[in-house]
Amino acid sequence: MIPIIIPAYEPDARLLDLLETLKARRMGPIVIVDDGSGDAYKEIFAKAEPYTRELGGAILTHEVNKGKGRALKTAFAYVLETWPEATGSVTADSDGQHSADCIESIRKALEADPDKLILGVRKFDGEDVPWRSRAGNTITEAVFAYVSGIHVSDTQTGLRGIPRAFMQELLDVPGERFEFETQMLLESAGKYPIVEVPIKTIYDSKENHQTHFNTFTDSVKIYKILLKNFGKYIFSSISSCVIDLALFAVFCNLMRGKVTGYVAISTVLARVISGIYNYIVTYAVVFKSKEKVSTSGIKFLLLAIVQMSLSAALVTGFCTLFRGAPEVAVKAVVDVILFFISFTIQQKYVFGSRTGS
Repeated sequence: MIPIIIPAYEPDARLLDLLETLKARRMGPIVIVDDGSGDAYKEIFAKAEPYTRELGGAILTHEVNKGKGRALKTAFAYVLETWPEATGSVTADSDGQHSADCIESIRKALEADPDKLILGVRKFDGEDVPWRSRAGNTITEAVFAYVSGIHVSDTQTGLRGIPRAFMQELLDVPGERFEFETQMLLESAGKYPIVEVPIKTIYDSKENHQTHFNTFTDSVKIYKILLKNFGKYIFSSISSCVIDLALFAVFCNLMRGKVTGYVAISTVLARVISGIYNYIVTYAVVFKSKEKVSTSGIKFLLLAIVQMSLSAALVTGFCTLFRGAPEVAVKAVVDVILFFISFTIQQKYVFGSRTGS
């Protein structure tokens, strides 16, 4: 048994149209969450109540708007307590974007793969798709793939089949509004493989399609989550550089006038210690890796050697080819490019990140 969850905030007749179709096909139980829609929408929910009752579900109510993420968690908790035998649940939107056929496709996919996260993915190349949705999905898909290592063609789809065990875990996952769905994808990595099921892309029209997604504030929350790990990676690299320079200065002061070749020795000692620090932070904090320390350590060392060699070779080659080019500026550009490439390599091949695909 797989209940259908529909979070609803200020819904219109499209919710009732969907319920009518689900009732005709005997698809249930249905759990609707009224996410603080207010008195103006009581009539809609009053009309929706017979459908949920007949199909064995319920309407849950938030007195004030708490966001889609919290609405989903409220429904997850209800499903887990009410139906211990439930395989999982299917989440669908209330604004007419998800047809009964598409919902049924996701239910069947979850029944076939009850330990996987099922995503109903849309195509964004139709003329009826609002340009904001098309552009937003393209950008988010690219950023999401880079920073997480997970390739998902529709990161913001609300039509999902969620395994029961994952529903339980998601109750404690941060995120109260639209960013929760992005957090869900990140949390699935390494635990619940993602299966994409193509669905229809439905919009009333470019002018009439309404959404409660705030382009600015909700996008900021989503990108804050996406860039969280990359921010840790930047911190790890910068702090490692600071430690390297600080230790170099300390060792030089300790050995100056006492040890022959103290500059070279100080450089090596500082680089070894800062490199160990960088590895530990990247392993434990940035990627929260489950790889063996010996395996990832060797890969990390090899990557560092390759990266340093490439930097030296590229800077030398460019400065030789374009005589008079400022060496420091060339090195800065080369190292920044290698920095971004290194992040992807570490994520996919060195640490086997928990956020990898």
